[in-house]
Amino acid sequence: MIAAQELVERALALSTVDEAMVLVTDAGEASLRWAGNSMTTNGVSTSRSWTAIAIVRDGTSARVGAVTSSTVDAGSVAEVVRAAEAAARAAQPAEDAMDLLTADGPPGPGWAEGPATTGVGVFEGLVPGLADGFDGADRLYGFAHHQVHTTWLGTSTGIRRRFTQPTGSIEINGKRGDASAWVGTSSLDFTDVSIPRLLADLGTRLDWSARTVALPAGRYETVLPPSAVSDLMIPLMWAMEGRGAQEGHTALSRRGGTRVGERLTDIPLTLFSDPHADRLGYAPFVAATSSSDTLSVFDNGMDAARVDWIRDGVINALAYPRAAAAEFGAPVAVPGDNLLLTGGGDASLDDMVARTERGLLLTTLWYIREVDPATALVTGLTRDGVYLVEDGAVTASVNNFRFNESPLDLLRRTTEVGATEATLPREWKDWFTRTAMPPMRIPDFHMSSVSQAQ
Repeated sequence: MIAAQELVERALALSTVDEAMVLVTDAGEASLRWAGNSMTTNGVSTSRSWTAIAIVRDGTSARVGAVTSSTVDAGSVAEVVRAAEAAARAAQPAEDAMDLLTADGPPGPGWAEGPATTGVGVFEGLVPGLADGFDGADRLYGFAHHQVHTTWLGTSTGIRRRFTQPTGSIEINGKRGDASAWVGTSSLDFTDVSIPRLLADLGTRLDWSARTVALPAGRYETVLPPSAVSDLMIPLMWAMEGRGAQEGHTALSRRGGTRVGERLTDIPLTLFSDPHADRLGYAPFVAATSSSDTLSVFDNGMDAARVDWIRDGVINALAYPRAAAAEFGAPVAVPGDNLLLTGGGDASLDDMVARTERGLLLTTLWYIREVDPATALVTGLTRDGVYLVEDGAVTASVNNFRFNESPLDLLRRTTEVGATEATLPREWKDWFTRTAMPPMRIPDFHMSSVSQAQ
């Protein structure tokens, strides 16, 4: 297999069209799985994916073709490049066409380095704690997953950039009789993961299930831990696209423009993405293999900076590639690969439960789907832990519900926000793991119907 840098240079040299770009991603993955208090599988894999992008200019218009391949055969590079060029010549003019960015210096940091790797050794610190858990009475299921993706971007205009992205997560599901509970966390390398603490939290949740109470659908005062908050805020960030708002298609639209500048809450909440966030960082430049309403291949190599989507309780920004920003007279904003919510108090989840006279503690969500983009309404189900809180203490587990809520409305209606901490979204973890969220109190969370899911 040829080196990624050599692949970039060879593909660019083979180009016969006006402009070209090449992205190469080498991936290493390691996994560890267990079921019924026994290790089941572990494994390591490596792979490569690379994309040739061809651009054909015709006056003020540009046509784009892109072909992605997993081949590691040096002899097939020309075939992929020619296929991308043929796709470009057959394409419709690109609506996001812009001049490509040019290099203003030597290749970016680490360009000449090889790919980062991972292996089962990354889980070494987890095994003793898991072994202790397997000796207990509760049945434990779950997995730990670690990925390292190294991406190289090269363009015919001289840009050379490289970034390595580590991503790790661990989830544990515990069962005791008919009761089930879930805990999980994200990590770069698992050195900051405490299995005893995760198992203690899991045991507490299973203890709460010793008593069960059936409740009807309705609106309940509800405390959401950081994981559940992240699963609700991620769809909101995905909905914050500038073009859709400008054209009146989304919940961020208003007559004659967008809702940027509108105050949602007097609580000074700031929802933001930041490529340099501590232990939650992502690539500080655009590396897109295809264009969308929020990303453009014409922006490849452009610096990605922090974006405050909501600042101090006010809608502050929407995602715009350069072409859309120029069209609508808005600032360029690159959607991020992390999401943080800050500006609440310093209360812990336990503190907020202790201040609850009667309500629900809603620990995890799943099967979240968009219902109405015009209001950002989503629906979903509760899973593995809805608990009744009475007089400041959890007293029982409760049946599952289907819920209907808009994340925008949740921010507007929230009455208490606690301290922000790194967390793992349960629903979106396969696509989005880098989040930091606070616990939140919603006075009237809408449980629209009782769910029979167990």
